[in-house]
Amino acid sequence: MLTALIVIFVLAYLAIALEHPLKVNKSATALLGAGLLWTVYALSGTDPQIVSTQLGDSLMGTAQIVFFLMGAMTIVEVVDAHNGFEVITSRIKTTKLSTLMWMVGFVSFFLSAILDNLTTTIVMVSLMKKLLDQREDRLFFAGIIVIAANAGGAWTPIGDVTTTMLWIGGQITAIEIMKGLLVPSLINLLVPLGVTAMLLGSRPVISPQRDPDETPFETSAFERNLMFSMGLGVLVSVPVFKTVTHLPPFMGILFGLGLVWLVGDLVHRQEEDLRKQRLTLARALTRIDMSAVVFFIGILLSVAVLEHTHVLSGIAHWLDKTVGRLDVIVMIIGLVSAVVDNVPLVAASMGMYNLQQHPTDSFLWEFMAYCAGTGGSILIIGSAAGVAAMGLEKIDFLWYMRRISGLALLGYVAGALYYIAENHFLH
Repeated sequence: MLTALIVIFVLAYLAIALEHPLKVNKSATALLGAGLLWTVYALSGTDPQIVSTQLGDSLMGTAQIVFFLMGAMTIVEVVDAHNGFEVITSRIKTTKLSTLMWMVGFVSFFLSAILDNLTTTIVMVSLMKKLLDQREDRLFFAGIIVIAANAGGAWTPIGDVTTTMLWIGGQITAIEIMKGLLVPSLINLLVPLGVTAMLLGSRPVISPQRDPDETPFETSAFERNLMFSMGLGVLVSVPVFKTVTHLPPFMGILFGLGLVWLVGDLVHRQEEDLRKQRLTLARALTRIDMSAVVFFIGILLSVAVLEHTHVLSGIAHWLDKTVGRLDVIVMIIGLVSAVVDNVPLVAASMGMYNLQQHPTDSFLWEFMAYCAGTGGSILIIGSAAGVAAMGLEKIDFLWYMRRISGLALLGYVAGALYYIAENHFLH
């Protein structure tokens, strides 16, 4: 039975990694894998009551992550519908490519920490189309945005799906992950930015020609500022809500979602139906990436089977005996996340190691958040941010590997070595 489970999981994993050449959506593969794994487990002779209880526990943990993601994604869509991100992007003005690179890198880094790396990448890559005329410049900036967004998402509990999973699972706390990973994540960004700035030198920014008949924003400055402030306010206050109430984060995000919905309806209550429908939260719910949400459901339920059958704990013991060093094991997991989606990797790691052996906020979990969050930048397919940039700018896999992968690897290793050294000397 264990062999069958491992074979099914590996095949599903390969299909997810080869999503683009196979032209089969990874969400379909994840759901199919989850269904097959639980079916094989249920038919293996295990007590049906035990299987049912374990499935219920796994579903509860999965639902918390999914509800949180849906709430956060919906709030971001509402802000975007009101052109709220123009509050930030309209302030980026410079004539040198190197200066623009620094500005874009830092904005992406901190915006990703507040929102998430996927949303930040979409917003910033879309902005580059308005600021840069040369396609080669836009591609290069898109690569740096992916690095910055992944680095920024790693050090806050709401910036990356994997960090959110560790936070909700109790492996990390909001304050400690921010204190522990801010500097390593910043180094992960600064090293590629420094190298890139030297390469760009004093090259000028070549802006695209503006269309004089371009349609102005349909929302007022008041609406943009209000929804931007409310959206970011809700997302930033979720960790505070969890700390004060001790309720799970999804409850805080749903509460905030209700507030944003209420304010949006009140602001637009006197407007004509057509405009009101485009700006309401109900419309935003139809625009969130449900395919990504379904993928998380499938992959988390798949990994849960391996956890319940003790396959993951067995792999952990094998790694401990073979590799020995925990820091090397986690760095390997981070490098693997450049090839394979980091969500199942972190989910598997959460099943491999327990909180009794590695308590909340211990070296393993913080370093895991860093490595899994930033290692995906090394290849364009290694993170949701990279895949989004790939789709928006039609970035070639080999082009990214030649021009960006080396920079991402340099930053990844530099940040990891700093964190290991800091942990060694301070703890």
